[in-house]
Amino acid sequence: MGKVVDHGNYVPAAIPSQALQAGRGEVLDKVYVLDGNSCPQIPAAVVVDADASVRLTFIALPGSRADISLDVFIRGPHSDVSLSGVFVESGDDSISLNVNMRHLSPDCTSDQLFNTLASGSSRFDFHGKIIVAPEGQKTESFQTNRNILLSDEAQVLTKPQLEIYADDVKCSHGATIGRLNEEEQFYMRSRGIPENEARGLQMLSFISPVLDRLPSGSDIPGRLEQAIRSL
Repeated sequence: MGKVVDHGNYVPAAIPSQALQAGRGEVLDKVYVLDGNSCPQIPAAVVVDADASVRLTFIALPGSRADISLDVFIRGPHSDVSLSGVFVESGDDSISLNVNMRHLSPDCTSDQLFNTLASGSSRFDFHGKIIVAPEGQKTESFQTNRNILLSDEAQVLTKPQLEIYADDVKCSHGATIGRLNEEEQFYMRSRGIPENEARGLQMLSFISPVLDRLPSGSDIPGRLEQAIRSL
């Protein structure tokens, strides 16, 4: 659990009038795909009412450049929000992701998982903050950002944060930056798997936790596999 901050320091943010709305008991499941040629209209804010369930997934294929900023306002009890993403970058791609997860009501949950594969001279920036208001007792909120550098020139900057003003919460954040495991590659190559295929299998395994969250029948896993094999 993060440090409990004195309630007197809490400054509520204004809820914007223009936002993606998840009404009471509503279920929202949306996937946003950046494919280098087009960028979907991603909401700047999401407002979540009581008993609602929201799942948003962000997919970036090589050739994409984007600056994504998202404020999530969980203002009704017993609601749940899941954000996830896979960002496959090559060349001079540049993606910035800024997420504020605001827990304004009690008994709510949220989960964030963003995985990045950065090659070439690409850059990925992640700024994520979980904010639990004094009214957000019994909150459970988790945030994870995992990144793999595939070249010496690729760059990743990740900054997960907690800002907690309630006493009874379960919150955590974590971030990793690393490279493909050479021992795993050696093992697969010793079993007759070519190096390129071994690397591809490692990368597919790395992004699989996010792919598992996609709706069934989606063509996105196939598109990601094709993109990964071209890195």
